[in-house]
Amino acid sequence: MAVPAKQFQAFRGEEWLMRVWIDQDLCTGDGLCEEICPAVFTLLDDGLAYVKQGDTVLNEPGGSSQTATAAADLEDAVTEAAEECPGECIFIVAE
Repeated sequence: MAVPAKQFQAFRGEEWLMRVWIDQDLCTGDGLCEEICPAVFTLLDDGLAYVKQGDTVLNEPGGSSQTATAAADLEDAVTEAAEECPGECIFIVAE
């Protein structure tokens, strides 16, 4: 179930797992996500943001087919990045 970033906090708990992806068609390339949470977000040479899992950038093909799992200690930063994103392209999925 996709959950808007502002509502995600209500779903935190042991039964939920935070996953995040970026819609590159909406990305403005401002880089706020990478600035706020560099462990999960990165900008590539194409000027667009992508999620990453550890050192692996999930950019083939990107979008909803490439979701990253956020560690529990990064959930606040991921949520903040989604809320601050000017393109509103960061999506949080609670499973």
